[in-house]
Amino acid sequence: MHTEFLWGAALVSIVIVSWFFYRFVVPESWRDWTRAGIVQAFIISFYAEMYGFPVTIYLLARIFGLDATGSFWDSNLWIYLTGTPAVMLISMAVGYTVAFFGVILLIAGWREVYWAHKQGRLATGGPYALCRHPQYLGIFMALIGEGVIHWPTVFSLTAVPIIIVAYVFLARAEERQLLKQFGDQYRKYQARTPMFVPRWTDLKRFFADYRLAA
Repeated sequence: MHTEFLWGAALVSIVIVSWFFYRFVVPESWRDWTRAGIVQAFIISFYAEMYGFPVTIYLLARIFGLDATGSFWDSNLWIYLTGTPAVMLISMAVGYTVAFFGVILLIAGWREVYWAHKQGRLATGGPYALCRHPQYLGIFMALIGEGVIHWPTVFSLTAVPIIIVAYVFLARAEERQLLKQFGDQYRKYQARTPMFVPRWTDLKRFFADYRLAA
């Protein structure tokens, strides 16, 4: 496997992605910081393996007695398993697309929450009209796009489900607080809006309204 580890690229990626994450997801309580810490550990470990030491490939090579020599790109699990660089290009295109829309969702959700807090109202517009926790959905999509579809590793395949479960529990705790704060208004919002996965009819209506507004 590649011996010239790109630690500079790993460091730059970790700094940029970490800054972006904390810019739009601001932990408040110690529970928030605990979950954010899991995501931070994912970011560090993922890019350290992607650009630095390919633990997954070495682990598979040791267990199954496979060849672990090759270039940087051969440390991608899809290439290693199939021997076809084109597979990695497909996974990159699909993974980055999923991650891109996840980031857009995260930013749009942050903007809606910002204005809702400023105006003292419940956040129900923008992506919050599609699901009750679009920011967390955006995080899930970004992690899945980058760490599962594009460049899967043993750590990312293990960490992503843990992160999702942690944020589902956080979302439920937040909803209990919102019920205390907004009462029936939030109950009605809960009844008509899915928690994470938007309904297809809502998506079609959302994009139709967006085109009309444009």
